[in-house]
Amino acid sequence: MTPENPDYPATLEIDFPQKPSRLLIFVRGILVIPHYIALLVLGIGAFFVWIISFWAILFTGRYPEGMFNYMVGLMRWGTRVIAYQFFMTDKYPPFSLEDDPSYPVRIQIAYPPQVARWRPLVNWLLAYPALIASYGLMLLAYVCVFFAFFAILFTGRYPQGLFNAVSIGLRWQLRVNSFSYWMTEKYPPFVWA
Repeated sequence: MTPENPDYPATLEIDFPQKPSRLLIFVRGILVIPHYIALLVLGIGAFFVWIISFWAILFTGRYPEGMFNYMVGLMRWGTRVIAYQFFMTDKYPPFSLEDDPSYPVRIQIAYPPQVARWRPLVNWLLAYPALIASYGLMLLAYVCVFFAFFAILFTGRYPQGLFNAVSIGLRWQLRVNSFSYWMTEKYPPFVWA
């Protein structure tokens, strides 16, 4: 299990893989191609959801629940694919926006009953410091994945420290995305967890 999630409306849990497959690490990039095609098409839909939710929040102060669930599902699917590609699980990601508690990568984002109407207008500015930090942590995650590739290849194990660093990068990315898309008003915490 990854380190504890801080108290934040968006959470990510990833089960630590005991014995990752040494052979599977060579073909994961190919195996995820169908997922990236599906995510590209769903991402186009997410663009329209983002625009509609902008106006819905601006005028009503509420994020339409169906649209919120779509965005959560898209983030869930994308994070599962990235975690699979980063050797964090050997279980192939499902082609689904739905939550699957048995899958080793689990995302939950609490639905906000109200969102400040002004948030869509200035949220991009508020998110910049967290976006920069998230970008840096994801660069660190990519470096850790590079070293994890060789560790898995030679030892058959994913070093716990590398796994935790990659999980934290993915967790930061989830938090910053949920804040940037008006899915939570709580600012992402600047913590190593």
